[in-house]
Amino acid sequence: MSKRIKIISLFFSVGIFTALGTACGESPGNKGTANSEPLVKTEPAKPASDKGDTVVTGGDLAFMNDAAPGGMAEVELGNLAAQKAQSPAVKTFGQLMATDHSKANEELKLLAAQKKVTLPTGVLPTHKELMDKLSKASGADFDMEYVKAMVAAHEKDVAAFENVSKTAADADVKAFAAKTLPTLKMHLDMIKSMADKMGVKP
Repeated sequence: MSKRIKIISLFFSVGIFTALGTACGESPGNKGTANSEPLVKTEPAKPASDKGDTVVTGGDLAFMNDAAPGGMAEVELGNLAAQKAQSPAVKTFGQLMATDHSKANEELKLLAAQKKVTLPTGVLPTHKELMDKLSKASGADFDMEYVKAMVAAHEKDVAAFENVSKTAADADVKAFAAKTLPTLKMHLDMIKSMADKMGVKP
């Protein structure tokens, strides 16, 4: 057999074996050899923080968008009360509002970042209106108006946070509401007691 014929025969044989190897390697359910490792290694499973979706929608999203400006307003009004209140009790309550709601606001911001939610960056017009009203008041008039506003605000807050702590679809939003609720209830009890002593009516 000539040298040229031997070379042609060799290429022909290699082509057959290559074709057979390719066919076997691409057969259904036979990716690679039996002992080969998976190409993509998975990380250890982590406990789900919610129902498998980081997207917050519906009532949960509305709650976060309401809580953010509300919390900011509590801080600003608290600082105002700490400066302008005539009663030492009202002044102390204002300082507590600024401290506690600042902490809750930071926790809400972290939750929003985790869920990729863009929160409002300012207070609502109704909050601004109250701030303007209180900034013009002084002495006992300021104390009465501030206490009255805080009773109404915390009654609303407690109802909202209590509802979300029970019904939120997102487990992390539910946990935030449940964690914050006891502090809000404490604030409500304090301000109601203060209102009773001052004779403040809703």
